[in-house]
This record gives sequence, structure tokens and C-alpha cells, in this order.
Amino acid sequence: MADTAGTDAVRRHDPAVRGFASDNHAGIHPEVLAALTLANGGHQIAYGGDEYTAHLQEIFAGHFGERATAYPVFNGSGANVVALQALLPRWGTVIAAESAHINVDECGAPEKLAGIKIHTVATLDGKLTPELIDRQAYGWGDEHRAQPSAVSVTQSTESGTVYTADELRAICEHAHERDMLVHVDGARLANAAASLGVPLRAITTDVGVDVLSFGGTKNGLLLGECVVVLEPEAVRDIRYLRKMSLQLASKMRFVSVQFEALLGGDLWLRSAAHANAMAERLAAAVDGIDGVRIVRPVQANAVFAILPREVTERLQKRYRFYLWDERTGEVRWMCAFDTTPDDVDNLAEAIADEMSRV
Repeated sequence: MADTAGTDAVRRHDPAVRGFASDNHAGIHPEVLAALTLANGGHQIAYGGDEYTAHLQEIFAGHFGERATAYPVFNGSGANVVALQALLPRWGTVIAAESAHINVDECGAPEKLAGIKIHTVATLDGKLTPELIDRQAYGWGDEHRAQPSAVSVTQSTESGTVYTADELRAICEHAHERDMLVHVDGARLANAAASLGVPLRAITTDVGVDVLSFGGTKNGLLLGECVVVLEPEAVRDIRYLRKMSLQLASKMRFVSVQFEALLGGDLWLRSAAHANAMAERLAAAVDGIDGVRIVRPVQANAVFAILPREVTERLQKRYRFYLWDERTGEVRWMCAFDTTPDDVDNLAEAIADEMSRV
């Protein structure tokens, strides 16, 4: 057997460097990393025939109901593309907020890879309502218009806001009354559930969601998301669509075991609640700094604020974060499972220091 005690790999980053650009910038949660090691060694059947993926179905059923089936994939864009293909006919369209990840941040993947038309609606806070959906929900039977067939909502939204269970139930009922299905892009679903203090099924299965893209990467996984079918009659051919969309992992046990670590206990909740708490701490710390204006509700793990442009440029030399809106000067600070109180306090001190030089 080969000696695996050593490695030729070299650490090429400073682990002390912290940032607020994205929860994707964080590393792997230690409990997830330990699970990956646990699943290593020996041989397991590839492409989902392994023991870990089989057990994963019990875990997801425990969170989302006995009818739930999970299909692990590589990433969030892949999960959304597979899920939407499974919901829509070739002539169908999905209605989404203009700011939705499927519309803004997936390089046209739904359109280019799956041929999916997206009808968008402008929103103030990233959240759809039945009234907003109706701005695009029309034209059934008109062969000249792509047929509204599904609604996609993001939870939590790209604006950091969170849909309540009642808001989601109203959307699902409204969509179903019009023979449309409902997809949730749940890249940060754990943060939303932690914010609301409810189980995962309370804002998915129990309100009528048909299919969910469940996120893991932003909550401490190395990689991996799951397409979770909550209403089996709503989808078709999802196994073939996953393979065709290049989202079927060969060594799937290493994706599945991460979700076992995340969802088998309360790690999902501990990590998400901590990230949310750090965002609240950051908002409280910067709210009193003269010239800094928080412009969106802090409901999950994101803080949006407006800074003078010169302050943003200087601050970005000290911390990574995104300028969210070039026009207004709005910035976004994201907190992660490994963000510490010291990280938050140090950023707030840096903001105060830079603002004092304006």
C-alpha cells in the first residue's frame, strides 16, 4: 500500500485572512470534513449506488416528509437547471424575480443549456407576491407566448430577505390555482429557517412547494446541493435530466455523506443561526457610524449598506466584499458559519476608521 502520510501539496493561502464577500469563501466545516474522511477508503458503487446515498433518502424524508426524494448534484446552478427542466414542458416558462439567481448569476444556463424561458418581475425586496406573479402569469392557450408553467422563488432572497411560511403558502396556492408549479431556490434555505425559527419543511413541504434546490455549499460543505422532489407527480425524468445536465457525480458518496453530516443532526441549524447572528452583530455595529446607511432588513446572513465610493474602494483593500450597486454605492457583506465576533468587530472598526477620513 502506498505511503499516504506525506503530501506534495503546499498551503498557498493565509488562513488568517477573513472576508465578507460571500459565504462561498469559507472553508469546509470541520464536522463535514471529518465525514468525508469517514466515507473514504474501500470501494462503493458509483453514481449513487452507495450506502451513503441510500441513507440520505431517510435523512431528507425526516426533514421534508416521507414523499421527499433527494437527488445530489454538484452545484446550485446545476440544481436549478435540473429542477426547472423536470418541472417545465418544452414550451413552458418560469416566473421569477428580476434579481433571482437563475436570471442574473447563472450565465444564461437555464436558457442556454435547458432552453428555459424566464419571465421576470421587478421587486423592491427580492420577494414575489401573487400580485407580482400575475404581471407575467397570462397568455395560456396563446401559441405565440411561452406558457407560464412554474414560479421560482429564492429563500432567502438575493436581497437578504426571508419569505414567511404564510407568504410562501399564498404563492403556492396562487400558482397551483393557475396550474403552475413552484420551485424554491434554497441555496440559503437553512438561513431562512433559522431566521424564522421553524423546521425546514415548514417553509417547503407544508406550504405546497413542489421542488426544492437545497443548498449545502454556502453552509459549510465542500461542494454539493440536492434537488429535492417534494411532490413526485410534479416532475418527470429527473434521473435522466441530472445525467444529461452533467450533474451526476461518479463518487457520489462524498457528496451524500456531507449532507448526512449537515442534516443528520443539527449542524445545518447551528451553522446557519451563527451566520445570521454575525450579520445581526455587524448591522448593529455599523448602524451607529455616521454616514453609513443600512438599506435592507437584516433577516438572514447578509447586510446591505450604502457607503461613499471612496470609502468602499479603500475598505476593499482591507476586506473582500462586493459593491452591489454601482449606481447607488450599495455594498453587501456576507457572514458565514466560520465568521467570528472578532471578524465582525474588526470590520466595523475598519469601516469607522475609513469613514472618519471622509
